[in-house]
Amino acid sequence: MNEAVLKVLVVDDDTTQLERIKVYAKHIEYPNIQMETAESTAEAQQAISHTAFDLVLSDYRLPDASGLELLEYIKKINPTIHVVIMTAFENARDAVSILQHGGDDYLIKPTEKKDIEHLLIRSFEQCSFEHENQVVHETVAAHFDSLPLVYKSPQMQTILNTISRTADSDATVLVTGESGTGKELIANLIHSISARRAKPFVTVNIAALPESLMESELFGHIKGAFTGAEQNREGRFEQADGGTLFIDEIGDIPPSIQVKLLRVLQFGQIQRIGENATRGLDVRIIAATNRDLKHMVEIGEFRSDLFWRINVIPLHLPPLRERKTDIEVLVNHFIDKFNNKNQRSISGVSREALSAIMQHSFPGNIRELENIIERAALMARGSLITLHDLPLDTEPFSSIAPEAHGDYELQMQIFEHDLLSQTLEAAGGNQSEAARRLGISERRFRSRMEIVGLRTDDST
Repeated sequence: MNEAVLKVLVVDDDTTQLERIKVYAKHIEYPNIQMETAESTAEAQQAISHTAFDLVLSDYRLPDASGLELLEYIKKINPTIHVVIMTAFENARDAVSILQHGGDDYLIKPTEKKDIEHLLIRSFEQCSFEHENQVVHETVAAHFDSLPLVYKSPQMQTILNTISRTADSDATVLVTGESGTGKELIANLIHSISARRAKPFVTVNIAALPESLMESELFGHIKGAFTGAEQNREGRFEQADGGTLFIDEIGDIPPSIQVKLLRVLQFGQIQRIGENATRGLDVRIIAATNRDLKHMVEIGEFRSDLFWRINVIPLHLPPLRERKTDIEVLVNHFIDKFNNKNQRSISGVSREALSAIMQHSFPGNIRELENIIERAALMARGSLITLHDLPLDTEPFSSIAPEAHGDYELQMQIFEHDLLSQTLEAAGGNQSEAARRLGISERRFRSRMEIVGLRTDDST
């Protein structure tokens, strides 16, 4: 969907209804709605065979078949087409049946103008999002085979969408997040899908360098510049010329080096220690830190001008405890990794073990999860990792809710809030899909969201 266009097929044997929906669609200024109509499933199938529709809006009862049969046909030949069924009866059984057969939503007839407008705009946004995700996935798959990027959560998908749009620029990137969230992996990804991918990707960890060697490590030195400088030496900036320099733990750079780094970012030049001449470089900077640089600026520990220079494209990696939909796919990935490394044949984790892992807070994030799975895979007595195989120092694990304080109704409301929020996150924010996973109608799902005080943005 390169243009702001939504291609829609409306299927109904009621010509008045078809004309009404056409009129409703004409009032939408954005996106451009390109609409075709059909009065039977046979006509609909013919239309689908020659046009790539984004959305099919069909009546439940058609002269030659049911809307459910058309739904099944569409999902079989192209599951990416969104299908919404209109039904004349507010029947919970019909609604459940529509969702169970793969329908994306349903409408109650007679349809109102606001319902059609809302449906078309929401469908366009969802189709655009899915298309962008597919482009990102293909881009990552094409250029990032050497390092594993494993995710499922909408938070990580949003980050990758930003990366795909900015990877080819020369803008500096600041990756923030707790230790173990994968900041270097993200930096490597940016480089790997950028126009600089054939040039060096150089890493320097500021926290691992003593301050006395930091300037030489970054900018290099000439022979005789100081005691022990027995020959000329390139710094990391020169090593990365034409490519990307990843500066890890940039929050640990002392003020004296911050000044020199700012000069490099402003003028694209470095000066080796002991040398009067400057050297022009073409280096893209990706910086990372687990510290709060904004707070450091406020208290005078980090230069504000340097902060704004490196914070052109900010990427914040949420901790693993805030994107738990990634945990299961990461667990499976690490099992495959350590099966190959240690000649094991672990097929998965038991339900109890996965539940315990899900409840862990993971202060060490992905790095901690990897460590847990490696040890559990070695300890496993059978083909499955069980609760008993998990390392003892991963406590507290618990399958029992924390001790309740307060009345029963309050505790149940908290439980339901968490259940709805986690299901909505797992469904990528799609309320219809979340309701389907819970086996309830979307109307009931929305009603329960209102009752427990869950806003849509709570799940993102």
